[in-house]
Amino acid sequence: MTDNKTENVKMKTPPIVSPQEWEAAREALLVKEKEFTHARDALAAERRRMPWLAVEKEYKFDGPKGEASLLDLFEGRRQLVLYRAFFEPGVYGWPEHACRGCSFLADQVAHLAHLNARDTTLAFASRGPQADIERMTARMGWEHIPWYTITDSFDKDFGVDEWHGTNAFIRDGDSVFRTYFIDKRGDEAMGSTWNYLDMTALGRQEVWEDSPEGYPQTPPYEWWNWHDEYGDAKPSQWWVEKVEGGSIAAGQGSARS
Repeated sequence: MTDNKTENVKMKTPPIVSPQEWEAAREALLVKEKEFTHARDALAAERRRMPWLAVEKEYKFDGPKGEASLLDLFEGRRQLVLYRAFFEPGVYGWPEHACRGCSFLADQVAHLAHLNARDTTLAFASRGPQADIERMTARMGWEHIPWYTITDSFDKDFGVDEWHGTNAFIRDGDSVFRTYFIDKRGDEAMGSTWNYLDMTALGRQEVWEDSPEGYPQTPPYEWWNWHDEYGDAKPSQWWVEKVEGGSIAAGQGSARS
């Protein structure tokens, strides 16, 4: 075996051991893996306690249906996760492709029905015109990702004018607040439903999470579903129906309207 740098250097492999020794080594490493998982959960809990920043400027985007405000990007849901992709003149790959890193991430995006079921919308935004976006996303198979065109200073104001990044927002009625931001290598982990939820103000919204009082929470597994079986009801309506129907025990969290 050889490494990926030279063909003449033999790869230094770990020792070959018995099944018992392999299992013991795995159990030892599993302790550290669980510590990492718990540390990740604790970090997500801190994100849910981050202060909110009011978005007071009215930003405008071009979308598949015409002009859209930042509030429109929520699609009626409580939370918005917005990734700034680079697909525009001057970016390597234009006009056939978005940047390779942004494209890598888009390829990893899970089915959005699961995020939507947690009252959360995911969208991408770049400075490419909508006609070019439509052609490029069809070529790449990304039609499931809502993709908008930045038309003003949104990218500069939110730290994504020169580099990719993922911003999380929440709304209270028509008021929008910025709740968190991930960029650089932090974006490597994005694409999974869980990682997107972990960066939001409301989190996964499951009862085991350490969340502030009054945050919406339901038992894990009970809200999980096949992506084509969630139905058309908004998640907030689903929550009310479950509570009123008595299938979720009292005291396991309440919805914020």
